[in-house]
Amino acid sequence: MNVEPPYSPPWWLRNSQIQLACGPLLRSRRLVPYRREALETPDGDEVLLDHVDTGSGTRPRLLVLHGLEGSSYSVYVQGLLALAKGRGWNGTALNFRSCARDPARLARRIENRTARLYHSGETQDFDFVLETLARREPNAPIAAVGASMGGNVLLKWLGENPAQRKLRAAAAISTPFDLLACARNLESRVGRVYVAAFLHTLRPKAFSVARRFPEAGQRIDLERVATARTFFEFDDAATAPLHGFDGAQDYYRRSSSLSSLLGIDTETLCLSARNDPFLPGSVVAQARELAPRAVDFRVTDSGSHLGFPVGAFPWTLRSWAEECVIGWLAQRIG
Repeated sequence: MNVEPPYSPPWWLRNSQIQLACGPLLRSRRLVPYRREALETPDGDEVLLDHVDTGSGTRPRLLVLHGLEGSSYSVYVQGLLALAKGRGWNGTALNFRSCARDPARLARRIENRTARLYHSGETQDFDFVLETLARREPNAPIAAVGASMGGNVLLKWLGENPAQRKLRAAAAISTPFDLLACARNLESRVGRVYVAAFLHTLRPKAFSVARRFPEAGQRIDLERVATARTFFEFDDAATAPLHGFDGAQDYYRRSSSLSSLLGIDTETLCLSARNDPFLPGSVVAQARELAPRAVDFRVTDSGSHLGFPVGAFPWTLRSWAEECVIGWLAQRIG
């Protein structure tokens, strides 16, 4: 199925690497004001939610899940919530554990209280947050959008919860459906640059957990963490053992949303680009083939990873994907 209207990048943004980079470089991280909430979790920790309040509890609410090492201040989260606010919806950004930023100093991350981080297949916090929001506002339709890793979490949860009624509709942008294939894809060429940027912030988190929780730290291979140059090496040394997986392959196999797609019966939009440098084209094709009737799976020729820029000039830059997603959800939640 082709996207209507089709995505066409500006003439000055044809390259996939530039499409990916221009959003974080040129778009604002402070489009919407937040009301922060520290929500106590069942395991004695907390997840930090950033709310956008526009009106009563009967209005639609958009719940946004960010990508790897993102936060509520990621440009795509801000963009989605700004569009939702423009429609009069309430909004909530879920900061995955260890990802929340200090509103006064966005460069500073806020540490959590338990010996764990977050990962691509962890759906319990999302389930808890969604249950909390649905209980607070029983008459408000809720839609969720997941970006990149957040899309994987969202799709996995949907597949794990067929016939659920808390979420009216969902959308996932640039989802890494097969985590192993995507990790391997980023081990060559320009992918190494992206991985190095992620590991620059992931490594200190692993070291921090080991320092603050020595018993959990014994499960982390700190020497391998220090020398990791790929996602596989880092996940095999830290993410997998810390969260109870038998190595990186087991973590990727059990956490990838590809195997969950067939269980989805909630109306869901999946939006991907063929020139996404994070995802092999074969993975997108496989996911599209597996998608059930409830999933509206759309693939554009261009757009890169969470890019999809539109705008005649750098200072007018917007995201076509965010506008497409919000328009699609509006048809389902009002």
